[in-house]
Amino acid sequence: MERRVVGADRVFDSVYGTMLDGHAVVIEGDRVVEVVHSADVEVTDSLPGYSVLPGLIDVHTHLAIPLDDGQGFAALVQRSGAQDALLGVKQAGETIRAGFTTVRDAGAWRAFTDVALRDAIDAGWVTGPRMAVAGPFVGCPGGGADVTGLAVDVDEVLPRELRFGIVTGADQMAATVRQILRYGADFIKVLATGAVLTAGTRPGAPELSDAELQAAVAAAGEAGTFVAAHAHGTEGIKRAVRAGVRSIEHGSMLDDEAIGLMVDHGTYLVADLYDSEYILENGPRLGYSDEVMDKTRLTADAQREGFGRAVDAGVRIAFGSDAAVFPHGLQGRQFRHYVECGLSRARTIQSATRWAAELMGWQDRVGSLRPGTFADLIAVEGNPLEDITLLENSPLVMKSGEWVVGP
Repeated sequence: MERRVVGADRVFDSVYGTMLDGHAVVIEGDRVVEVVHSADVEVTDSLPGYSVLPGLIDVHTHLAIPLDDGQGFAALVQRSGAQDALLGVKQAGETIRAGFTTVRDAGAWRAFTDVALRDAIDAGWVTGPRMAVAGPFVGCPGGGADVTGLAVDVDEVLPRELRFGIVTGADQMAATVRQILRYGADFIKVLATGAVLTAGTRPGAPELSDAELQAAVAAAGEAGTFVAAHAHGTEGIKRAVRAGVRSIEHGSMLDDEAIGLMVDHGTYLVADLYDSEYILENGPRLGYSDEVMDKTRLTADAQREGFGRAVDAGVRIAFGSDAAVFPHGLQGRQFRHYVECGLSRARTIQSATRWAAELMGWQDRVGSLRPGTFADLIAVEGNPLEDITLLENSPLVMKSGEWVVGP
C-alpha cells in the first residue's frame, strides 16, 4: 500500500474551523491515516507556502445538464440522453479540477443520466468527483420540474425520461419516489415552488401540497434516505420544512417564521448566491428572456438578505452552487458571496467541507481529514482564512490519494 505524506505551511481542520500550522497529512492507499506536525514525519510531497484543505463539496450541481442558455427548456428535445451523459463526463472533469472532489447532484432532465455518470466515475472509467445523485426532478405538471413552453400538440408526446418525476397527488408522489430510488438515485429532489429558469412558473408560488411533500419524505425515509426541496417562495419553504425535508435549495424568500422553522427542524440552507450575479451580468449577452431576467432581479437581493438573517439565526449552511446555470468549474466564485453576506471565512470553508458532508450523511467518508476518511484534498497558495478568493482556483487537487492536478 503506497504511503504518501503531504506537508504544507497550514492544514485546515474542518471540524473546528482552524488552521494547523506546519502540519502534514499522512496517507496510506486511498485513506487518511493521521494529521501530524511535519517535523515528526518524513514528508514526501512538500508544499511550502500552501494551505491544505479537505476536498471541497458542492451539494447542488447538475453535471449531466447542458449549460442554461436562458431560452427555456423546450430545446431539451433537440438533445439525447446519451449526449447529456457524455457532456456530464466533461463537466465532471471541470468540477474536480476546480477542487470539488464530492458533489450532491441535484437532478437531471434526462432521467438517470446522473446515475450512469456516477457509476462510470465509481468504476474508474472517467475522472470526476464522488457523486450522490437525485435522478429526475420531481414536481407537478406544468411546474418548475416540467418541460414548459411547448405547443399543445407536442406537449403530450415528450419522452418519458423528460417527465419521469412529474406527479399529481400523494399516492403518485410516493410511488414515483420509490421507483426513482429503485432505479439508482441516492436521494430525492422535489420542486416545492416555481423556478426562475422554468418558463411560465412563479418562484414565489407553491407547487406541491403538504400531503405530496409529506409523502415524498415518508417514501424516501422508508428507503433510508432524504428529500432536498427546491423552494424560492416563503409558503413553499415552510411547507417543505414542516414536511421534514433535509435541505432547502435556494431559499430566496425566507421570512423570520421560515428561518425559525429551519432552526427548529435542523434543516440545511443551500443558497446559490453566485447564480444571480452570473445571470444579471451575462444574461443580456446570452439572450435570456425578459421573464428570466425579471425573476432573477426579484429573487437576487431577497436571497442575500435572507441568507444573512439565516446565518445570524444559526441555520445550518451547506455550500451549493447550482452549477449548470453558470459553467462548471466556476463554483469557487461563490465563496466570497457567502462571506459578504455574513458567514465567516472559517464557516464558509466548513460549509463546503464538514457541513456539506454532514448534510449528505457522508461525514465518515469526506469533508474532513480525520483518520479513515478518503484522502481527498486540495492545496492553495496562501491562507484562505485571510483571503477566501484563493478558493476560486485550486492549483492542486487529490482524490483517493492520487493527484488529479498535481505539483
